[in-house]
Amino acid sequence: MNVTKKIVVPATPHDAFNYFVYELNQWWPKAYTWSGEKLVEIRINPQVNGLCTETGPFGFRCDWGRVTEFTQSVKLSFTWQISPARIPEPDPDKASLVSILFTKSLYDATDITLIHSNFEKHGDGASGYAEAMDSEQGWPKILDAFKVYCRNQ
Repeated sequence: MNVTKKIVVPATPHDAFNYFVYELNQWWPKAYTWSGEKLVEIRINPQVNGLCTETGPFGFRCDWGRVTEFTQSVKLSFTWQISPARIPEPDPDKASLVSILFTKSLYDATDITLIHSNFEKHGDGASGYAEAMDSEQGWPKILDAFKVYCRNQ
């Protein structure tokens, strides 16, 4: 079970990659975090085995993934350790995988291909979870926030 989404952003692959990874906190929709408007930081530690974390008020911290592949300006992959019930999943064997490819397009633009795979690892509710992430309120909404951020840089 896979979800694939493609967008084009007005930035070079180098810049788009850096915006995605190093400026995640500036563009990721706060409504798509556990802390919501009280979010302190959401980040991806930019290295293989680096943690994807959210920090909220009073030091609340939640790890929601782990980097599995990191090729600067080209590709980022991380486990998606968020269950179909939208709660953290500490067992990486029950996590799906998100891969983002950054490919040079025309005129300093970048083709972004996001592939969210292995939904079946989430167990019960996996099919509905894939459908939700494929819907307009899933990856399209998140990637649109990224596209808007790239436009404003």
